[in-house]
Amino acid sequence: MEQIKKKKRNKTVLLITGSLLLVFIAAGIYLYSTVFQPFSLTETTYIHIDQEKSYEEVVRQLKEEAGLPSEKIFRLLAERMNYPNMVKTGRYAIEDGMTMPDVIRKLRSGTQTPVNLTFNNIRIRENLAGRISQQLMIDSLSLLNALEDPANAEKFGFDEYTFISMFIPNTYEVYWDTSIDNLLNRMKREYELFWNEERKEKAGKIGLTPVQVSTLASIVEEEATYADEYPIVAGLYLNRLNRGMRLEADPTVKFAVGDFALRRILFRHLEVESPYNTYKNGGLPPGPIRVPSIQAIEATLLPQQHRYLFMCAKDDLSGRHNFATTHAEHARNAAAYQRALNAMGIY
Repeated sequence: MEQIKKKKRNKTVLLITGSLLLVFIAAGIYLYSTVFQPFSLTETTYIHIDQEKSYEEVVRQLKEEAGLPSEKIFRLLAERMNYPNMVKTGRYAIEDGMTMPDVIRKLRSGTQTPVNLTFNNIRIRENLAGRISQQLMIDSLSLLNALEDPANAEKFGFDEYTFISMFIPNTYEVYWDTSIDNLLNRMKREYELFWNEERKEKAGKIGLTPVQVSTLASIVEEEATYADEYPIVAGLYLNRLNRGMRLEADPTVKFAVGDFALRRILFRHLEVESPYNTYKNGGLPPGPIRVPSIQAIEATLLPQQHRYLFMCAKDDLSGRHNFATTHAEHARNAAAYQRALNAMGIY
C-alpha cells in the first residue's frame, strides 16, 4: 500500500515538474520571440539623434517612426545594455528584420549610415549654408558665420571673396553629425583632389589660377542658360580679358545690386559702385558670383576658340545668345533685343 502511494506521489511530482517545465519553456519562447521579434518595415527608416535629443526622445522616435516591437522589452534591454547613458548623435538606419538588440548595439556604438551630401545651383553663401544645414546636423547660421569669417577663409588659403570657390558641387558621403570644422576640412581635401595637375595645367594655358577659373566659370554659368553655350561664352570673356577690355557682364551687375531676377539692365544699374561691377572695373571681379558647377568649370578650362567679343540675348527670348565680333553687329543685336523687351512690356 505504501509503495502504491509512493508511486502516486512520484507521478504527481513528475506531472507538476513537467507542467512547470512547460510553463518555463513557453515563457522562455515567448520572451525570446519578443526580444528577438524583428522590426517589420517596408523600407529603411532613419533615426536622427542630435545633441539635444534625450534617451526618452529616442524611444519615442523608434515607436513613432520605426514601429518598435515592444517598448517594455526595449527599455529592459536598453537598461541591461547601458544604452540610456550612452546616447550618441548621428543618423542611424533601422532596417527590416533587425531585432531590438541589433538596434541598441548600433545606437550604442554610434554606427551611423552616411548622408549623401549634395549641393548645386548655389548663388550666395546664405544659399550654401541653408542647403547644407537641410542635410546635416549643422546649424545654418553657424555655418554662414564660418563662411563669412576672413580668418577662417585665410586658414584654408582663400579670402572672404573667394572662399566659396572651395566648394565643388558634387555628391559627398559624410556623417550627418559632422562638425563645421570637419566639413570645411573635407571640402578643402575635395577641392585639392578636383584641382589636380591636369586641370591646373589647363588653367595655366588660359592664363588663370584655379580660383580665377571658378570666378570666370561663375559668370559663364550665370550668363548662359544652355550648357552648350558655356565654351563659347568662356572664349568670349577670355578674348576680352586678353585684349584688356572690361568684361561688361550683366550677371556681375545683378550680383552687385543684389537682384538676380533683373530682366533689363538699366543705366542706373551700371553705375552701382561695387568691385563686382565689371562695367566699371577691369579684369575679373574679386570672387565668384555663384558656386560654379563642374560643367561650367570644365567648359571654362576648354573654351571655344573664336573671335567673338560681344554677346546679346536673342530677340526670341529663348535664353540663347547672338555673338558678334564687331560693336556695330552687337548694336544691331542689342537693338533687336530691346525691341523684344519693349513688346513684352519688360522695362
